[in-house]
Amino acid sequence: MSLIRIEDIAHVRFRAPDLGSMRAFLEDFGLTVAQSDANRLFMRGHGPSPFIHVTEVGDAGFVGLGLRAASLVDLDTLARAEGATIEALDAPGGGHVVRLTDPDGNRVEVVAGQSPSPPMVFEPRPAWNDAETKGRLRRTRRIGQGPARVSRLGHGVLNVRDFRASEAWYKDRLGLITSDEIALSPEVSIGAFLRCDRGETPTDHHTLFLMQNPRGPGFNHAAFEVRDLDDLMRGHQHLKEGGRTQEWGVGRHILGSQVFDYWRDPWGHTLEHWTDGDLFTAADGSNVATIQDLLAVQWGPAAPPTMGG
Repeated sequence: MSLIRIEDIAHVRFRAPDLGSMRAFLEDFGLTVAQSDANRLFMRGHGPSPFIHVTEVGDAGFVGLGLRAASLVDLDTLARAEGATIEALDAPGGGHVVRLTDPDGNRVEVVAGQSPSPPMVFEPRPAWNDAETKGRLRRTRRIGQGPARVSRLGHGVLNVRDFRASEAWYKDRLGLITSDEIALSPEVSIGAFLRCDRGETPTDHHTLFLMQNPRGPGFNHAAFEVRDLDDLMRGHQHLKEGGRTQEWGVGRHILGSQVFDYWRDPWGHTLEHWTDGDLFTAADGSNVATIQDLLAVQWGPAAPPTMGG
């Protein structure tokens, strides 16, 4: 039994020497400013989360990630078991946080009690005409130009030093379930896609992916859900025309099934746009997959060497 069961990922946290350059990239990527000052930049999406990406002034690098607990009772349970303290969260939406450190030194901020922000409203979506269904008659389809509309943060991916040690740390404390384990052989596994245990409530195929990396631990990427395929492609065009650095895409994964498009921020951190991912309940169990399943695509370009970390 785990100490608690988290509900979702909440945010990712970075450092960068120039908040203006980070803001410009993130706005091109499809986020909007939630709050900023000379030392910190909080960005949000169209959904109710008060922020999903935060940058602090400093040497460029990944700091950690936030995960959302169901209640302050869960935070109290976690804090007591870990000998940690519950602190007020000094960030948009307020709430409280328990700060932990995972086996590779990443900060893990478990939050609860945040006040949601009013969701931003999407315009009505025109029907899609496919070969079987013609839902749009005597009307054109125009999606406009500009950044993709990021709805929410969907998952984070960490390269780890010891997969089994990291897997145990996150599962024992936060109640994550394996969706797909990446096996090199029947005896050796090097990673796993982990989803939240929300009982009968469907949840993303993965909220966290841990992957043992021979080059050592560190940040791999963070993935942000956009409205749909048109929105993803609109964002792709906007980033391309803006001279931003693409890493991989557009394609469709095998594990998780998402349509994906990966880009790098000005300091080389990889951020993903995705849409149309799989959803599972706790009853759907776990699977074993191969490294080929991990890196292959249903369609799209092959994975570049940089995706290994």
